[in-house]
Amino acid sequence: MRSGATRLLDVSIVDRLQGLTVAGALALPERMQRLLAGPPVEIDGQRLATETQLLLRLQRVAREPAIESLPIPEGRLAVLKQSAIVGGRQPIGAVHEVIVAGLPARFYEPSGVGPASPLLVFFHGGAWVYGDLDSHDAVCRFLAERAGVRVIAVDYRLAPEAPFPAAYDDCVKAYADIIERADEWQVDRHRVAVGGDSAGGNLATVVAVEAARQGWPCAFQLLVYPGTDMTASMPSRRTFAEGFMLSQTFMDIGRDNYTQDRGLWTDPRVSPLFAELPSGLAPAYVATAGFDPLRDEGEAYAERMRDAGCRVELVRFPGMIHSFFNVVGVGGTARAAVGDIADALRAGLAVSKAAQ
Repeated sequence: MRSGATRLLDVSIVDRLQGLTVAGALALPERMQRLLAGPPVEIDGQRLATETQLLLRLQRVAREPAIESLPIPEGRLAVLKQSAIVGGRQPIGAVHEVIVAGLPARFYEPSGVGPASPLLVFFHGGAWVYGDLDSHDAVCRFLAERAGVRVIAVDYRLAPEAPFPAAYDDCVKAYADIIERADEWQVDRHRVAVGGDSAGGNLATVVAVEAARQGWPCAFQLLVYPGTDMTASMPSRRTFAEGFMLSQTFMDIGRDNYTQDRGLWTDPRVSPLFAELPSGLAPAYVATAGFDPLRDEGEAYAERMRDAGCRVELVRFPGMIHSFFNVVGVGGTARAAVGDIADALRAGLAVSKAAQ
């Protein structure tokens, strides 16, 4: 029998080889990628990006078990593995491990940033069950460097060990603590944004709502395919329920572990689409993906914010799938889309400075 160390080494080698395979395939000319990916996929008048289609096909060929098919602890490790493969190693000025409201957090400082700079408070995705500081390390580095803003990523508690309202409470308390300690972080408390992807986007929306109610400074919302409706009533939930990364089973695992009581599904702290939105809500940039089950509810929430008087920029990336936000280390299509998101963050916080 091989030792544990040898098995870990083998896994590491396999992971590296898989990463090289993915990077190599996505570096091929588009014509070659199309041959490998197969016939174009078109739904709702949208065409799936060739790189994205090829990435999905490579995952099927590798016969990697779906995350939702694994016990949760193993699924969490699989998330980290996949994130490392597609995230790559992104440059950053400096990274510090810190504590915020009693929670582990990671503080990213881009190259050349000065004092009194803007800040993004970031909450990771993962259906409230998966993900951590490492799963979104690459994209946080990318955002910080590209947008020229400091980033604090918060490691909130996960279900099922800590179901609702644990993540909600953690994120609200973390945001309040960061605002209170703004001078310590060398950031301008009037240029603090809140953001996240998927479940993290959900948490960012409810933190922004609470900030508006409490009168806390919040200059901008960066919401990447946020989950806003636990009742799963929107058409895209059914149209893209299988075959495009985020599956119905994965979503059910998240919902059933985070909200163990069905009565919570319409709680506005869980489903912000049902919230009475306050005045003074921070301007928002909402990014959705064309082939994402969460597409419609993210766009519906953007309209709700507009109806409440909030300034909103809604951008759909039609050829993208859920989780494209993490693909900044391989290929070019998803990275370019995340670049656009980072540019929107930079612009949104620049506008907030001009408005002071």
